[in-house]
Amino acid sequence: MVPAKDFKRRMVVEIDGAPHMIEHIQVQTPSARGAATLYKIKARNLKTKNRLEKSYRGTDSLPESSFERKPIQYLYRDADELHFMDSGDFSQFAFRADELADQLPFLTENMEGVEALVVDDEIIAIDLPDTVEMTVADTAPGVRGNSATGRTKPATLATGHVVQVPEHMEPGALVRVDTRTGEYLGRAG
Repeated sequence: MVPAKDFKRRMVVEIDGAPHMIEHIQVQTPSARGAATLYKIKARNLKTKNRLEKSYRGTDSLPESSFERKPIQYLYRDADELHFMDSGDFSQFAFRADELADQLPFLTENMEGVEALVVDDEIIAIDLPDTVEMTVADTAPGVRGNSATGRTKPATLATGHVVQVPEHMEPGALVRVDTRTGEYLGRAG
């Protein structure tokens, strides 16, 4: 059982007997004494793909969903689907692009470290590593001498995702990005 105060983004919990992945958590701290802190979550049912919004007190808890993790590799994307391969038996499977909308900005072809979440021999979702390395495809030219300032500028990554990077960063740079928040973490390599 996981108490609401320990909920994390991308955690998989059982809600009404079905596995749900937590996509967003909003904490509401009460102003009145004695009132409970509320944890509002947005979660997606991993089987039906339906979204759900619920509120829990900090003392409420949900069972963690039982599932198996399998290493997989992202192969390529066609018009409607993203194709993956099981790293164990080399079987291939696909997800519709709209089912993986939150993860699309961080998926690059032949990407390693991706895992499939399997329930009852059915692949119900994919899970990305917490950080990925990506190439800056386009950004304004770097400004020499500004590496000490805290100013940032937008940079478009190879997948089209836009992050704020330090002002001195150049196109072609390899950067680390947090897949949970979508934020720039630092230079890679």
